[in-house]
This record gives sequence, C-alpha cells and structure tokens, in this order.
Amino acid sequence: MAIFLNENSKVIVQGMTGSEGSKHTRRMLAAGTRIVGGTNPRKAGQQVDFDGTKVPVFATVAEAMAETGADTTVVFVPPRFAKDAVIEAIDAEIGLAVVITEGIPVHDTVSFWAHATAKGNRTRIVGPNCPGVASPGKSNAGIIPADITGPGPIGLVSKSGTLTYQLMYELRDIGFSTAVGIGGDPVIGTTHIDCLAAFQEDPETKAIVMIGEIGGDAEERAAEFIRDHVTKPVVAYIAGFTAPVGKTMGHAGAIISGSSGTAEAKKQALEAVGVRVGKTPSETARLMREVISSL
Repeated sequence: MAIFLNENSKVIVQGMTGSEGSKHTRRMLAAGTRIVGGTNPRKAGQQVDFDGTKVPVFATVAEAMAETGADTTVVFVPPRFAKDAVIEAIDAEIGLAVVITEGIPVHDTVSFWAHATAKGNRTRIVGPNCPGVASPGKSNAGIIPADITGPGPIGLVSKSGTLTYQLMYELRDIGFSTAVGIGGDPVIGTTHIDCLAAFQEDPETKAIVMIGEIGGDAEERAAEFIRDHVTKPVVAYIAGFTAPVGKTMGHAGAIISGSSGTAEAKKQALEAVGVRVGKTPSETARLMREVISSL
C-alpha cells in the first residue's frame, strides 16, 4: 500500500515537452513511474523519446485520460499558464493533480482550488510549489529524488522540499511508504491533516513524520487532528526556531507575528498531544528511529 500514488498509477505530464517537464519526465520514468502521456496542444499526435521509451503527446488532459486511462497528472506548466492547466485537469476529473510549479499567484491558486471544490473535489490537488509525491519502489510523481531512500514503514508529509529530501535520506535504511511534499504557499490543495488521515488508514504505514514551519496555524490544527484521530506514532520537525518575528522566511506562507505561528508555539501544541518534536532534522530522524525500534 501507499497513499495517493502506487505502482498502478498511470501518470501524464502537463508541460512534458518543456525543459523542466522533459527533464523530470525522464527522471520519473527512470524511477519506474508509469508515464503514459503528456499534453501540449501544439504538439498533439507526436511522440517524445525518453532514452528509448516513447511517450505520446495529447492535446488535452481529457484526451490523454480517454486514450490511456491516466489517473494522475504532474503539472510542469509556467506560472502564468498554470491556473488554466489545473482547471483543465479538474474539468477532466483526473484523480490526482500534482502541481510542481512555483510562483503561481495566490489568486490563481484560490481560483482553481475553488473550482475543484465546486466540482465535488473529484481531483485531489497536491501543491502548488511542491516537490510532489513519491512512493519509493512504486512510483514517483514530481521532483523528489528517487535514489535517496527505499520502501518502508514511515509516512512523511512536509511543507518543505529540501527537508523532505533530508529526512528521507537520513532514514533511508528504514524507508518510506509515501512522502508527500504539500508545498509552502499560503493556499495549498492538500494539507497536513489530509495526509495524516490517509497515513492513519494505510496498513503499511507504521509511523508518521510531519515537517512544518513557522507561520499560520496549520500545525496547531494538525495537532488537534492527531489528538482526535491518529493512533500511530507521529514525530515532527518545525522549521524556523531561529526566525526573527515579523520576517517572511523562505516560503510565502512562513511569516509570524507576535506569539502566533512561532516554532515554539507549534512545538508546544504538538507535544501536548504526544508528538515528539525534534529541534533539528537530524534529531527528528533520531526520534523516528527510536519510535520504529519500539514498534
């Protein structure tokens, strides 16, 4: 098992013929991802050769789904065209849309998120501005390096791409069921809580590591959810313990004011519901090792 993405997922790439889309399509194929097509209206009907694997190009997501049975799309479309690309995927009712694109205006994200809601949330959006979803040994949709870890019992949900990679690497000898990079923008499609709920239901996930950051109250809300609904052990790391108040740090969503949204406040909220919180990524990995060894 895994969450959101597995060895049976049929993936298309919106923007596959662009430089980023092409580069990461090749990497995803090398990781074993079942990429069944790409979209580009101007190149529909062509095939792109990725080291001997020929991938067809379709005009639209709906056409690609009809021809291939695709259930997942990875969006590598430039920011000014990304809203239309995601809305196209939503209208086609594809099951999962992983939006890698960075720099999408928040208004555009709100627009396609609202559109997905109006359509009955038939499409799960992960991102935007995220590294994607990886189920090691099964499938990889996005830009998470495929060779830094293997399959195992840990589920990971993270706002940060680079911290996702670090924790996956530090715990590579144990391995992961699925790692989900949810993105750090102020508005995102899939939250910590969504992933916690899915990991709780996944029989192969035995423990969960959650990576948050300063700003907002997503981690506090996750703590409440863990208290009420999660029985599996959770270890967490909050980026930004040394961040100065009032400064935006990295991600657009990572800003604190007063005592609200600080790393310490989030740490206290999580520890109050039994989550062990590391002060550094390496300490967090050590805590997870202790959890796994006690299972």
